[in-house]
Amino acid sequence: MSEDMSSPEDITRARQLKELEPLHEAWSNWTHARQSLEETLPLIQDPDPTMRALASEEFTSLTHTLSTHISTTFPSLLVPPSSTRDLHALLELKAGVGGSEAALFLLDLLRVYVRYAGSVGWRTSIIQSSETESGGMRDAILEIKGEGAYDALRWESGVHRVQRVPATESSGRTHTSTVAVIVLPLSEDAESMNGNDELFKMEDVKVEVMRARGAGGQHVNKTESAVRLTHTPTGITVSMQDERSQHQNKRRAFQVLRARLMDVKLSQDIANRRATRRNLVRTADRSEKIRTYNYAQDRVTDHRIGLSLMNLTSFLEGDGVQDFLDALRRNWQEEIMEDVVGESE
Repeated sequence: MSEDMSSPEDITRARQLKELEPLHEAWSNWTHARQSLEETLPLIQDPDPTMRALASEEFTSLTHTLSTHISTTFPSLLVPPSSTRDLHALLELKAGVGGSEAALFLLDLLRVYVRYAGSVGWRTSIIQSSETESGGMRDAILEIKGEGAYDALRWESGVHRVQRVPATESSGRTHTSTVAVIVLPLSEDAESMNGNDELFKMEDVKVEVMRARGAGGQHVNKTESAVRLTHTPTGITVSMQDERSQHQNKRRAFQVLRARLMDVKLSQDIANRRATRRNLVRTADRSEKIRTYNYAQDRVTDHRIGLSLMNLTSFLEGDGVQDFLDALRRNWQEEIMEDVVGESE
């Protein structure tokens, strides 16, 4: 390796070494546990009852550790490295059924993701939002900068349903509202406006500029700072007006366009792989209800894996999010391992 570790070869090698860290850590822990178990076995027959009791406790703990490595840790290392493991994320949230209550719930969900991102050291920025008169949001796009953000949060794509009594409901009747969440992959070069790459070509993108508009459709400035992009081959449209200048809005619009096109590409890759395999890897349908937040029961339930957390406040504070993400990742790894085994048969 070079002294400053800046050459492409050095960067590639450093990345490969980092990918081997989980394997090295698992094997080291396994070796240490086996050695400790071998040292503990003779002590189970020790004439001192206190020593025998301590050795018995240590034996139980070590056998559990080794069993976990065999049943969970080592099999999880068979899962191929994700091609999107280094990507950041864009979260698009859109209020669904429920009117103003859905808009308020969207704001609650947005805060959950911002708090969670902060707890794991990721940077967040709301790059677009549309507020309502009731204090909620009709839609929002949240940028999350952090290695692995996309892989960690991609399970959040789908319809989130809330069941609660709105503050304006005098009769105490429970209302049901929904928010649709789409998690998009975001690469380091996503803000580039150079489109001559594998995602799109500039001649396929129609760029329109216009005056930014506020609530009710009125113009909010006299300059044409708002930008709308249309990707002709796919029909994907991105509008951006939250930044002050046309250049900034254009940069943000291309960032979102790239993320959406990369998402289309990844989805197509998955579909192609599924078409060639007998055992299909299940993926989340974005129109599917994936999670329910029931305030009366203080419960959050993920319908894909049947997991419920009986502490809604913990989830809203961002603490309970990790429990769901970990469970969903384990479920995905199990499906991938089943698929790998199926291909080898």
